Amino acid sequence: MIGGRVNTELGTRSHSTPRAEARPGSTAVPAAKGDDGPDLGDRVAAVRRSRGLSLRALASAAGVSSSFLSQLENGRTNASVSSLRKVAAALGLTPAQLLDDGVTHTAGVLRAEDRPTIPLDGGIKYVLSLPPLRQLEVYAGTFEPGASTGPDHYVHGASQEMFVVTAGSVVLTLDGTDYTMRKGDSIEYMSNVPHRVANPFEQGAEVLWINSPPTPDETVADPTGPSR
Repeated sequence: MIGGRVNTELGTRSHSTPRAEARPGSTAVPAAKGDDGPDLGDRVAAVRRSRGLSLRALASAAGVSSSFLSQLENGRTNASVSSLRKVAAALGLTPAQLLDDGVTHTAGVLRAEDRPTIPLDGGIKYVLSLPPLRQLEVYAGTFEPGASTGPDHYVHGASQEMFVVTAGSVVLTLDGTDYTMRKGDSIEYMSNVPHRVANPFEQGAEVLWINSPPTPDETVADPTGPSR
């Protein structure tokens, strides 16, 4: 599940030049306020307002309820990875752009402590690819025993996606077929094929997702139905 906080506690930040407010139609994300790191709900609300969208209009575009979006913006509910992607896509952003807090990355270096994080249901997904990287979308994930990407199988865009297990074991469900993936295993598939990741094992696991090109749009898919 996706929590309200983006983990950007440490690392060097640039405070000399404030970030510009986003214009309607722009992909710029207004900087979030606060010393504890940006709140996801605050960021969603800030971008929505900068786009001139009502709460109801954004909810309709994202395919979520207005009550859910209101609770998300006010920090009263969590969301799945799928929901985050849908909201980001409705704002014309990738999840990485929505979560980017403006930390200055010298020579393309993103320090581990600066990575925006997406808390999962029992795990964490880390954003590794931030603007101006435009041709790749890369995430790292950790899954505690029993953790998953959420209850839904999902699809996003029509890109090549490579999934790599770097520690432990997980089960990747791809178009209705379960694949037990162990450390060192990898699998490649199109991101418009329904998929989901879960860790039913007794030890934690670590994984990577690599997409080319980035895929801002995502929808929940029926794993028993035909893939696109």
